[in-house]
Amino acid sequence: MLLQTAHPVLPSANHDELARQEFAFGFKIHISTDIGPGNRSVAETRVIPKAAKASGQSPTSRVELRDAMSRDPYHQMWGSLTRLAQEVMWDSVEESVSRQLPNLNQLAKQSQSVGAGGSLKLDPALEVPRYMSAVDIHVMPGGYATESTDDDVRAGAIFDRGTFINVCGTQGALHDARGRTICSFLRHNYPDFRPKRILDMGCSVGQATVAYPPAFPGSQVHAIDVAAPLLRYAYARAEGLGRRIHFSQQNAEATNFPDGHFDLIVSHLLFHETATGALENIIRECHRLLRPGGMMVHLELGLPYRDMDLIEQVIHDWQTLNNAEPFWTRINSTDTADIARRVGFGEARSGYLERSEHPESDQTVLGPKPAETDAHPQGARVGCEVFFVMQGTK
Repeated sequence: MLLQTAHPVLPSANHDELARQEFAFGFKIHISTDIGPGNRSVAETRVIPKAAKASGQSPTSRVELRDAMSRDPYHQMWGSLTRLAQEVMWDSVEESVSRQLPNLNQLAKQSQSVGAGGSLKLDPALEVPRYMSAVDIHVMPGGYATESTDDDVRAGAIFDRGTFINVCGTQGALHDARGRTICSFLRHNYPDFRPKRILDMGCSVGQATVAYPPAFPGSQVHAIDVAAPLLRYAYARAEGLGRRIHFSQQNAEATNFPDGHFDLIVSHLLFHETATGALENIIRECHRLLRPGGMMVHLELGLPYRDMDLIEQVIHDWQTLNNAEPFWTRINSTDTADIARRVGFGEARSGYLERSEHPESDQTVLGPKPAETDAHPQGARVGCEVFFVMQGTK
């Protein structure tokens, strides 16, 4: 059930640890498939009618409905179980990682000499932005940048295994589906586009990054993040998988790469963990780093509020208020393409990446949110909202 692609630094689990991870996996599926959908029924049949009776009209804003939902026992139960499942998931992984941390640190150092040809450059003087250090994002113990020993990869090991369980393996055994999706989009829509230099911003442990070397053979792939424990792990992981990637500890708001250095800049769920002011800085930095005619594609969690009804908006708001995702609501309310145009990009589009339904095709197109159908309820075909830009001349 939890078959994840093996590599030298993937934390192993003994019998009891694996049993707890399997429980967390099943617990999350149960909540999302059997309990979560009840929020809509409760809102439509109980919460909204009650609010309308009390005030003379149904809630007209996300905040009004959210306040009404917060007083309903079913919604409270769902929220409590959802937060509990998140904590159980991280605890099941953290216990396993802590038990074997010295060995994982040593394995990571050894993996760096495997010979894939990548590199790692850390900057001890780099200040981790407060918006990243002040909160344990999505309740991951210690957050991304905490270090407790020399050559620490603890945060990377927890992130790699934990996020795989968090999405119930839906990103593939290598957890690289978002990277493969962007590669598929570029391959099918821009078949002549052959980027020589690629940059992945906010790469974490390089799960999506490893999709790019095989998709664009001969390209030079760079990946940056502010957290040293993630990068140590990412480098060892990539080397162990035979993927040549150059990792460096940098803030995406202001990197040390020269102007016009990259043909392709990507990110995968970076923006919803980025403060409002930093978001514009990052897009501006992309403009500086892209060569004329280069492209950037930023994949984000789908369904911006403009495409949601109030009930969906309330469910998403729960992440900001209760799951240590302080910028989740903000990114769902932000027109990233408008920011891109404001900082100098000529063409900027946002929409949804959708894979072809044909079983023998991986063609991916950009378009509006697919309509709900019996076969695909509530936009099930939609993986992520994408912010896509093709840059003109500087």
